[in-house]
Amino acid sequence: MESQCEGRVLNLFAGPTLLQVDEVRNDLDPAMPAEYHLDALDLLETWQGEPFGTILLDPPYALRKSMELYKGNICSPFRRIKDAIPRCLKPGGLVITFGYHSVVMGCSRSFKLEKVALFSHGGAIHDTIASVERFIK
Repeated sequence: MESQCEGRVLNLFAGPTLLQVDEVRNDLDPAMPAEYHLDALDLLETWQGEPFGTILLDPPYALRKSMELYKGNICSPFRRIKDAIPRCLKPGGLVITFGYHSVVMGCSRSFKLEKVALFSHGGAIHDTIASVERFIK
């Protein structure tokens, strides 16, 4: 999905993989390579820099994954994170969301769905659904 990114990218749940984009990285785990090690909601609510062209949302998809990946710390509720995103995104910017579900930013937050992709991992691993939405405000 790197090819879908536009402008400077905020990767809210960066993990270990470095992307080939102009990326600002956040990950709650201080062992991960990131400029910020904050809860995603805290970063969004306190961001004072320029708005981003793209925000990547690839959080732990379930409570168990959150507990595993962040050593027992539970990430902020996803709905509150989505509500905070527009203040950090340029008009016309993108949000690319990954998850087990197809619940997106939605028109109530002034987003228009542009693309959906399904990634099959095989075996007993759940598929990942990705959506690309444009901020139309």
